[in-house]
Amino acid sequence: MAKIKYKAPKGYGDATAYLRVDNAAAAIDFYAAAFDAKEKYRLAMGDRVGHAELDFGSTRVMLSDEFPQMKIIGPKKLGGVSSLLCLHVGDADAVFERAIAAGATVKRPLTDEFYGYRSGQLEDPFGHVWMIQTLIEEVSPKKMQKRLDAMMAQEASKQAAESETTPKKTAAKSRPAPRGKR
Repeated sequence: MAKIKYKAPKGYGDATAYLRVDNAAAAIDFYAAAFDAKEKYRLAMGDRVGHAELDFGSTRVMLSDEFPQMKIIGPKKLGGVSSLLCLHVGDADAVFERAIAAGATVKRPLTDEFYGYRSGQLEDPFGHVWMIQTLIEEVSPKKMQKRLDAMMAQEASKQAAESETTPKKTAAKSRPAPRGKR
């Protein structure tokens, strides 16, 4: 089988996210306020955004309004997403606070993770989830695995201890309902 030759145009990565949202104009404003995204351009389709492109640092992201008649639907109507977008930033705490001030909600608070990043997750007002992270330590895959194994063992021990100290619920004996006088 022939190898794939990737050749993205200037300004694009070899893989580019394309977001679908209800109210793309508001989403563009949010991404500018929360993440300092820069709008490259937008194409109007009547009163909706048919296509727009934003730069998040050196990464281009495309987006459009929903077009249900073409089966283009955003995460709010779908009931959530199964993927997320990751932003590598110089100061995760500052970007987190900026995004919250712009209207994002915290899905997972910022923490220093075993894999060497300070990382947390936010949901934007349009239903997309963003992982905001800053590299705080270079960690080899081998060391990551060792830390992950230790973390999982600690969690298993914690759950076992909790189950031992939690009183077990026993089913109440059922009593027949009182009979009325005949």
